Amino acid sequence: MSDNNLKENINKTPERMARLAWPKAKYGAIIAIIIIIVVNLILYKDIIFSFLK
Repeated sequence: MSDNNLKENINKTPERMARLAWPKAKYGAIIAIIIIIVVNLILYKDIIFSFLK
């Protein structure tokens, strides 16, 4: 009985976290890629625009 109870507790979301609205993982990945691209454009804009000239 305790083995089944232990397996259920491992996969269960903690009570405080269950009330939060978690975004889908694919949206988080898309936002992360967009942030990386924007930061790189800001940091390396001189180099990028020098190739275009």
